[in-house]
Amino acid sequence: MNILIDADGCPVVDLTLQIAKRFSVPVIILCDTSHQIEREGAQTLVFDKGADSVDFALVNRVKPGDIVVTQDYGLASMCLAKRARVLNQNGLEYTADNMEALMLRRYENKKLLRAGKHPKGSAKRTKEQGMKFSETLKKILNCKH
Repeated sequence: MNILIDADGCPVVDLTLQIAKRFSVPVIILCDTSHQIEREGAQTLVFDKGADSVDFALVNRVKPGDIVVTQDYGLASMCLAKRARVLNQNGLEYTADNMEALMLRRYENKKLLRAGKHPKGSAKRTKEQGMKFSETLKKILNCKH
């Protein structure tokens, strides 16, 4: 089992590494050339900038039972199809049960953008979101060990 991080714009890289180290789980950071993220204790894979280049590289590497950290619903959906556990930076675990509603929300937001309307952006990250992420990741890792 590995933890794969879609690291472009990911605020929980260091937190993920701290938790993974406690459970002795290898971490692979995937990013593009504009976000090169090197961390001790993790393998970093860097890909060309381009639409979804990191996403496709991650999907090609993920295996059943791996854990993926991403905020990208499309990537999450593809990783679920490969039987990985997937969570976002706020501790929400993506599942077959919630993915359809999330994809619908993404579709609706894209429609608004095309119409010139801008959906409200994300609020500033809170300490509670970091704690929820930490709890969810530890719970998943406890089940695997």
